Amino acid sequence: MKNCAQSINKLIALSLAALTLTGCGKGAVDTSSKSSGDDTVTLDWYINYSWFNTGWGSNVVSRTITENTGVDINFITPQGNEEEKLNAIIESGSLPDLITLGWWEPQVNELIQKDMVYAINELADEYDPYFYQVCDKQAVSWYTQSDGNIYGYPSSSVTPQDVESNDKIGSNQTFLVRKDIYEAIGSPDMTTIEGFEGAVKKAKEMFPLIDGKPLIPIGAHLFDDSGNVSFDQYIQNFLAIPYEKDGRLYDRNTDPEYIKWLKMFRRLNEEGYLSTDVFIDQRTQMEEKIAEGRYFCMLYQYTDMAAQQKTLYSKNPDSIYIAVDGPKNMNGDDHVLPTNTVSGWTVTMISKDCKHPDRAIQFMDYLISEEGQKLVYLGVEGITYDMVDGKPVIKPDVLKLLNTDRGTYDQIYGADDAYWMLQDNVMQLKWRTDNTSPTTQLEEWTYKYAKYTGQYDVILPADTEDAYIDSQVKALWSDTLQQLLLAESDEEFDQILDEYKDERVALGYDGLQEKRYQYVVKAKEKLGIN
Repeated sequence: MKNCAQSINKLIALSLAALTLTGCGKGAVDTSSKSSGDDTVTLDWYINYSWFNTGWGSNVVSRTITENTGVDINFITPQGNEEEKLNAIIESGSLPDLITLGWWEPQVNELIQKDMVYAINELADEYDPYFYQVCDKQAVSWYTQSDGNIYGYPSSSVTPQDVESNDKIGSNQTFLVRKDIYEAIGSPDMTTIEGFEGAVKKAKEMFPLIDGKPLIPIGAHLFDDSGNVSFDQYIQNFLAIPYEKDGRLYDRNTDPEYIKWLKMFRRLNEEGYLSTDVFIDQRTQMEEKIAEGRYFCMLYQYTDMAAQQKTLYSKNPDSIYIAVDGPKNMNGDDHVLPTNTVSGWTVTMISKDCKHPDRAIQFMDYLISEEGQKLVYLGVEGITYDMVDGKPVIKPDVLKLLNTDRGTYDQIYGADDAYWMLQDNVMQLKWRTDNTSPTTQLEEWTYKYAKYTGQYDVILPADTEDAYIDSQVKALWSDTLQQLLLAESDEEFDQILDEYKDERVALGYDGLQEKRYQYVVKAKEKLGIN
């Protein structure tokens, strides 16, 4: 998950608690948007995430969607590098019918600029005006381009108003510790540098091996071309480092308190507590190690390890990960952890190579409707849940499988947002059950720290000098961050940091920050943020 930034993150079963968005008239489904199923068509749907492996047609939810829409789905996912696969598809000039990718990906603008995707509103005008009844008007307004058209529809869109008016909206970002190890070393305070450092060392001393394999003291997301969200954005958010000061974007990467924490991680690496796995592992390897419980602590998106958490729980409930307070600034201020934003997580687009654009827009409209969302979230009444006193109750055997074996659950049932590509977590709140799962504590821990920060998610127009400079600055930071963590002394650390600052300025960083802040100002105006 770029981080949503982060990349987001993210994610088979994202569960955000929020208020229902108003203004879109999400009522009963208009059956004119459905097919009898007698004229079923197959649409190719590209999902730009190599980890997505849920099939279509074997489970209850996907079969029911096909019955209700007359649309069968053939998923296409990259086997290796997502960016390379997506670029190859675009360059081929032959696109799948539907495309889902992160809203921040530069290919979003590329597809629009090259006239390779339909304007969704124009398809709705021609084939299915029901779109205007079921769409999220705030999301549509946010994604409407200067030409008045919307080319992609988001998943998991949340507004600042939702966050302000509900105290149960969460963040993906968590500081996780393995429960049994954490308790065995005395449940220490890890909010200070001294406490964090001491806890990591004690955990490694008391538990050098996990089932015969070395304990990995600290876990993190992977390094990419922009850095490592665990070691930059997440720590900065836990330290409540501001995004702006005095009417300008703040340089979070060189904040003094953040630098002190980075130097602590450098020391831990020098002393052998920052495993080489952290620098080389990809998501597949990380998931294997999480499922084995080999990490002591992690700065991680809990939604990215939900399936592995359930595996641990099924083997030993005490070996799961729990969320606790992580790094804090010297004042002990609360963490500032980003919620989802109005941009959401992904956008889904309908390509101009689509064989059946009429059916594609009708299919999309069904999925974003109340009936579609209820089906994707709860499944089918009588099979996955029952209505008891007007409330949905997940069947006990279904719930047990959901909480212990997500893969098998998806193969058989496919609910609980297994098909998250057009999920509306805000709407789904009305059906939220009282069930707890191995990830409930992780989610609920974030509620008190969750804040809306989407105004700072700036995506510069592709194929511009600003975008090029931005990519160069991010690449420089990615390289620098690894060098800082691997530095052999604080003196070498300081030298690397000084060189980074100089090189960044030479690339045009100062002017870039001014341009980025202009986008922040515009975003605030559009979102109604003072």
